[in-house]
Amino acid sequence: MSTKQFDVVVIGGGPGGYIAAIRAAQLGFNAACIDEWKNDKGGPAPGGTCTNVGCIPSKALLQSSEHFEHANHHFADHGIAADNVRIDIAKMIGRKDTVVKQNNDGILYLFKKNKVTFFHGRGSFVAAKDGLYEVKAGEEVILAKHVILATGSNARQLPGAPFDEENILSNDGALRIPAVPKKLGVIGSGVIGLEMGSVWRRLGAEVTVLEGLPTFLGAVDESVAKEAAKLFKKQGLKIELGVKITEVKTAKDGVTVAYTDAKGAEQSLAVDKLIVSIGRVPNTIGLNPEAVGLKLDERGAIVVDDECKTNLPNVWAVGDVVRGPMLAHKAEEEGVAVAERIAGQHGHVNFNTIPWVIYTSPEIAWVGRTEQQLKADGVAYKAGQFPFLANGRARALGDTQGFVKFLADAKTDEILGVHIIGPFASELISEAVVAMEFKASAEDIARICHAHPSLSEATKEAALAIDKRTLNF
Repeated sequence: MSTKQFDVVVIGGGPGGYIAAIRAAQLGFNAACIDEWKNDKGGPAPGGTCTNVGCIPSKALLQSSEHFEHANHHFADHGIAADNVRIDIAKMIGRKDTVVKQNNDGILYLFKKNKVTFFHGRGSFVAAKDGLYEVKAGEEVILAKHVILATGSNARQLPGAPFDEENILSNDGALRIPAVPKKLGVIGSGVIGLEMGSVWRRLGAEVTVLEGLPTFLGAVDESVAKEAAKLFKKQGLKIELGVKITEVKTAKDGVTVAYTDAKGAEQSLAVDKLIVSIGRVPNTIGLNPEAVGLKLDERGAIVVDDECKTNLPNVWAVGDVVRGPMLAHKAEEEGVAVAERIAGQHGHVNFNTIPWVIYTSPEIAWVGRTEQQLKADGVAYKAGQFPFLANGRARALGDTQGFVKFLADAKTDEILGVHIIGPFASELISEAVVAMEFKASAEDIARICHAHPSLSEATKEAALAIDKRTLNF
C-alpha cells in the first residue's frame, strides 16, 4: 500500500490552519489538514481554540448574558414589562454548544467543498526524507512537500495553581460553569478575563478582577482605558491593579487567593470559582520538532521570518504558535498569505492594520497606534473625538456610552489610529481598517457620506473633530 502524498499538509485546524488548507486547495494544490480536537462524542471538532473554547462560544455566552441583563435592567425603558426573569444556565450552555457544533460542521463542509483531505488525530513530524516530510496524521503516516504548522496556543497556568477546570478555570472551564457562582475571581484583566467576568457578572455573580500590572488595559489608548474602567466599575466589576499573587488554595467549597495589593498590604479573596487569564503560550505539544530539526525560541514559539518561513525548507508556521498578536483573524491572514506564497504569489499581512476587539459591554475596538505610542515615538499628531451620547442611533438604541477617537498625522492628516468604546465597536472598526489600508486621511472619512441615522456617523464626526468642525456636538 503506497503512502498518501500531498502538496500541502496543514497541522492544526484552527482559524489559521483550516483557512490555509482551503486557500491552498483553491490554488490547485492537493491539500490535507490534520486536527485532533474532539467533540463530546469523540468525533472531529475542527476550528481550534477559537471555535471550541474561545472566540465563538464566548460570544454566544456574552450574547445570552446581555439579553438577560437587558431584560432585567433595560426593557422597562422601552415600555416592556418583564417580571421574574430567570436564567436557565443549562439551556444557555446548550445553546453555546450548538453554536460551536454548527461552526465545527461548517468547517468540515468547507473541507469537502474545497476537496481538502481531513485527518482526525494528532499531527506530528516523523522524519525528513528525499525532499519530503513524513508526517503522522492520526493513525496514518503521510508525505508532504510543504508543511504549514498552525498548532495554536494554550492558556498559561499560574505557577503553583494548575487548572483543574472545576475550581481553577482556564477559558475552557470558564465557558462551562454549571451554575452562577456567588463570588467569582478573575486573575488577569485582559480580553478573556474581562469578557468572562462580564458574562458571569451580568448573570448575578460578584466579580473581582485582580491584575498584576499597575495600569488597566495598558495596550489600549489611555482615554479609552480610563472610560472603560469607569464604566466597568459602574456596572459592578471590582478591579484591583498592581497586585501580586502569593498563594492560591483550593477546597471543596471554593478557592482562596492570597495577594499583596498595590500598597503592599496583604489581602485575601475567597471565591467560589477562579478564572486565570494571564495570557497564552505557543502549543507545540506532541509536534515532535526535534525529529526534523525545527527551531523554537525561548518561549516555545516556532521561529519564523517575515514570510512565516521556518528554518526548514518548505515548512511554514502561522497564528498563535509564532510571533505577533494571538488573534484568530491574524492567523487567518497569515494562513492565506502562506498558501499564496507557496503558489509563487505575494501574500501579505499588514501588522499595522490588524484590528483588536474586546467584547465587553460597551465593546472596545481599535486599530493602529495609541496616543501614548505616538507620544513615545515623538510623532506630531492631531486628535478628534465624538461621543455616542450625541449620536441619534445610539440614543434610539438606548446605548450612548463611549466615543470614537481619531488620531491623524499633524502634517499629512494620514490616519494613524482609531479607537472606539461603545455599541457595536467591533463592527465600526472595519471602516477604519479599510481607510488605513488605503492610507486615507481623516479628511477622507469626514467627506464620505454616512447613512443617517447610524452609529457610523460617530466615526465621521470623530474624523471631523480632527479639525474641530463636528456638526452634532
